[in-house]
Amino acid sequence: MAGLVLGKPVGIVLLSYLAVATGLCRLPADLSWRHLIGLGLLAGIGFTMSIFITNLAFTGQPEIINASKMAILVASVSAGLLGMLWLTLVVPRTERLSC
Repeated sequence: MAGLVLGKPVGIVLLSYLAVATGLCRLPADLSWRHLIGLGLLAGIGFTMSIFITNLAFTGQPEIINASKMAILVASVSAGLLGMLWLTLVVPRTERLSC
């Protein structure tokens, strides 16, 4: 659960910061670090690969597979809610990107 809820946001924001700090790239003018943190939080929603790895790692152990799938599902929902709350409460309406 920690990998999806904490690991993805930390990895995305940290590596993006390093890329910008080293001059490899720059943030677009209408994108702030607050947006990037929200993106990192929402990235925790991705659970397809986690379930795939679970099925490979615990072959023949249905109890562990089911427990892992439940943890992955809870982590994905938590990441989605945290991302939504972050973008709604922390990013001012004037800075929100429109589609």
